[in-house]
Amino acid sequence: MDELEIVRGSDVPVREVEWLWYPYIPYGKITLVQGDPGDGKSTFVLNLAAILTSGRQLPFTDVAPEPMNVIYQNTEDDAEDTVLPRFLQAGGDPKRLCFIREDRKALTFSDDRLFRAIRQIGARVLILDPLSSYIGGDVSLNMANEVRAQFNPLIQTAKETGCAIIIVGHMNKQRGMKALYRAIGSIDIIGAARSALLIARTDKDKPDERVMAVQKCNLAPPGPAVVFSVGERIEWLGQTDQTADDILSGFPAPPGRPAAKAQEAEVLLQALLAEGPKPAAEVSDVLKEQGISQRTMESVKAAMGVRSDKRGGAWFWSMPQDRNKSA
Repeated sequence: MDELEIVRGSDVPVREVEWLWYPYIPYGKITLVQGDPGDGKSTFVLNLAAILTSGRQLPFTDVAPEPMNVIYQNTEDDAEDTVLPRFLQAGGDPKRLCFIREDRKALTFSDDRLFRAIRQIGARVLILDPLSSYIGGDVSLNMANEVRAQFNPLIQTAKETGCAIIIVGHMNKQRGMKALYRAIGSIDIIGAARSALLIARTDKDKPDERVMAVQKCNLAPPGPAVVFSVGERIEWLGQTDQTADDILSGFPAPPGRPAAKAQEAEVLLQALLAEGPKPAAEVSDVLKEQGISQRTMESVKAAMGVRSDKRGGAWFWSMPQDRNKSA
């Protein structure tokens, strides 16, 4: 008989979720990046890797993490003639981009080489592209029990290393469905991820324009969708209140043209935070009283670079220039 071990809640250390890019990609968890073929998923994650290895500022934030090591595994493009040239074009540091050799044995989610590689080089990000290549050749994507059995070791690897694990996947072809159900295979695939991001086209008349929107986020309020172009190098164009469901329904994204409520939220935030940090709950209540939705509030807050800091058990919001002021 197995030994029974009970842990009381009082013995569990409480900690906050750490974020690579708030509120899109958490550390120590799995993030799924999905889209239709040719819509720029790999371009998006490779440009993100370039930003992170070079220590540049993340899009639409005032956060510039220290340069970090990134492991990038891709079975569809060769490193020497496709991945590395595109990475260098995006301004990445090649000394910090690493690959695990797979010529003798292909990697899977349950391969302990992932854990060992992350620990060996101190990688903060692991990218696996695409999901279908790394979940395991004998796994049926539509069988929940098989999918979960493969994801559990990867979830544990993310937890134990604190590494942000990003998996790139295709979507199914079922049109007219909610974005959450467009993930390929079993719903347990998107269920295993703590965050899921959609990459899609915005407008047939703008062939280079794309949008990244939140399909699912278990750990924070959904952030605004991010609009970008996919030319020789990604250009970050703006943000929009559109949801993943809106985008898949065919509504065009309007970057740079905020709605009246967004403009009102911006004016209110500037006024409320003009004299220094304020309790987040207090500011939020004022905006809600003016009929401003949570989604619009979070979108404008991110666009303005408003800071969130925990002080004495409560969250405070402040303008970027007030980050060092005490409440």
